[in-house]
Amino acid sequence: MSAARSKGQVSEPEDKYRCFLNRELSWLKFNERVLEEAEDELTPLLERLAFISIFRSNLDEFFMVRIGGLHDALCVPGDSIDSRSGLGPREQLELIRPEVIRLSVRRDSAFREIMESIGELGVRMPAMSALTDKEKEYVGMKFETDIKPLLFPTIIGKKQPFPFLKNKEIYGFAVLETKSGKRRYAIVPSLSPMFPRSIVLTGISENSGVTILSADEVILHYFEEIFHGYKVVEKSLIRIIRNGDLDEERVVDEELDYRSHMAEVIKMRKKLAPVKLEISRELSQAVIDDLCELLKLDTEWVFRVKTPLSDDYMKPIKEALSGRPELVYKPRTPQKSASLTDGPIIPQVLKKDVLLHYPYESITPFLNLLQQAAADKNVISIQMTLYRLAPHSKVIQALMDAAENGKEVDVLVELKARFDEENNINWSKQLEQAGCRVVYGIDGLKVHSKVCLITRRSGRTVQYITQIGTGNYNESTARLYTDLSLITADRDIGIETSNVIRKIMMGETVGETECLLVAPHCLQNKLIDAIDREIEKAKSGKSAYIGVKINSMTDVKLMERFIAASQAGVKIDMIVRGICCLRPGIEGYTDNIRIISVVGRLLEHSRIYIFGRDEDCEMYISSADLMTRNTLKRVEVAVPIRDPEIKERIRGIFETILRDTAQARLMLPDGRYKRLRNGSNDFCSQEYFYDVAYENAPK
Repeated sequence: MSAARSKGQVSEPEDKYRCFLNRELSWLKFNERVLEEAEDELTPLLERLAFISIFRSNLDEFFMVRIGGLHDALCVPGDSIDSRSGLGPREQLELIRPEVIRLSVRRDSAFREIMESIGELGVRMPAMSALTDKEKEYVGMKFETDIKPLLFPTIIGKKQPFPFLKNKEIYGFAVLETKSGKRRYAIVPSLSPMFPRSIVLTGISENSGVTILSADEVILHYFEEIFHGYKVVEKSLIRIIRNGDLDEERVVDEELDYRSHMAEVIKMRKKLAPVKLEISRELSQAVIDDLCELLKLDTEWVFRVKTPLSDDYMKPIKEALSGRPELVYKPRTPQKSASLTDGPIIPQVLKKDVLLHYPYESITPFLNLLQQAAADKNVISIQMTLYRLAPHSKVIQALMDAAENGKEVDVLVELKARFDEENNINWSKQLEQAGCRVVYGIDGLKVHSKVCLITRRSGRTVQYITQIGTGNYNESTARLYTDLSLITADRDIGIETSNVIRKIMMGETVGETECLLVAPHCLQNKLIDAIDREIEKAKSGKSAYIGVKINSMTDVKLMERFIAASQAGVKIDMIVRGICCLRPGIEGYTDNIRIISVVGRLLEHSRIYIFGRDEDCEMYISSADLMTRNTLKRVEVAVPIRDPEIKERIRGIFETILRDTAQARLMLPDGRYKRLRNGSNDFCSQEYFYDVAYENAPK
């Protein structure tokens, strides 16, 4: 062993990027795994359709945030180099485009196959040309009476400039020709709340079953009637994706308070430059060139899409096929926690720590805890950090009730939660009106932690009930995302959490902690210390182990320490759902690292850190992924698991996921993923956790 390795240091490969992957290409690999669920014949048919939608939604956000950011980086002198791959923005864009095309072709093929199967069940989405005469007559009547009067087309000219196209909305586009041969461009906004997004035909002709037509396609079909007197030379539906990567810190207006400032940021984001154009039909290159010039978009970011440009078709299809349970996942509902009885929550938590595992167990006990605290005469205060919330949030209602009952309620509402800014602005106003003290964040940092602290009197002493979790306080996503939520009366954790929240409310961050790991100052460094302790164990000939479950991993410093640990002989298991920039299984460097990704019915969202195998191992659950943005640019909190039973339970959860063969993929050294399915005996961890929750739920 080299001197460098004997000290537990990374022995740098000849190519220093050998052990790393580019972040953007790794994300595309993740979305490919989502697409695999749409292609998988073992996935129920309507769920396959839902995965097509998820794939597209993911890709939209990827373009808005990541591609938008790369385009911005092109404008900065001295290209920003990706620290994991050594690639500049232009090189990354050149690699991304063919991957997007490849995946889009697969998506179109999967959609076509799914719709063929749906057609066999009596539900079809035909082209207008495939309709019977009676169906065409009916659709024509619907267009004339219900749709056409609500359309307001624009023909581009000197007095009618090219209109602003809203992000992700669908427009009809046409090339028109006058009788004299002059050509004009035209735009038809098709989105209107006044007419249905889909036209459903049943019993119109001899065709049995249900026929579903997109209102957008119907509008496009009747362009000749909309533009009477013109010849429609070319036409297509179009949809643009705009850059959404607006740095709110760059938008400065000293006259505005922070909440008004963020409202202005939202308005500005809606007007950022396009980064992608989707077209539903082929257009000539000359027309595409003109369209891109009008939009100020490079032609290489125009994509021909053979699936619907919106998800409006999904609802009528699901309605037409309702009553077919084999087409959807087996219904599952969150169960009561076996750790709690139906009585008041606070006395139970004072006796023992409680762990809730969503969505297998219900979020209701936590909501009940908040409601009971709001009414408890001994509760002095409630403090929380809020990032994303449900549309009709019971958490907000409980906090408002607490304030109205005379409790001190301090809430951090993170207004920089991307794409949830507007919702959070509205929640912050409601909380303030109810008498809560609300702050909006910390300069230069997002507060992403999931922390709630309830302080109450008990005689002459003060009790702390602390909840720290891996997921948002969102009742809706708590039924779809896997997350862990610890509720504890541990005094040390309570006191330290109180200090963390106090600092946040002052616009500051803690510089040191004893038990919690808190970014940006004492999470990454403490994780490195924990990794190094395992390295020392391995060097001493002791059993050394690291287990990590996260959504994404991009932090170079942490990845370098994992490489050093692998070189020292530490066995490392990682469950990384999404982006993973660390390559496992590279001889001499990451031989001892095994990485899997689980993509299935539920979105794996919980974060777990484990250091050591014995009962004295260090174990944490956390809001933080191992990304630099989490470890150094956000306020994140990881809480130690001290209760032996809960520690054993989390270890069991982690090891159960490692055994998954139904939805797990093994990451290979070259960055590709291999499904672990082996046949009829495949084990699905998510279904197993549901079974356990049902079995253990109090009757």
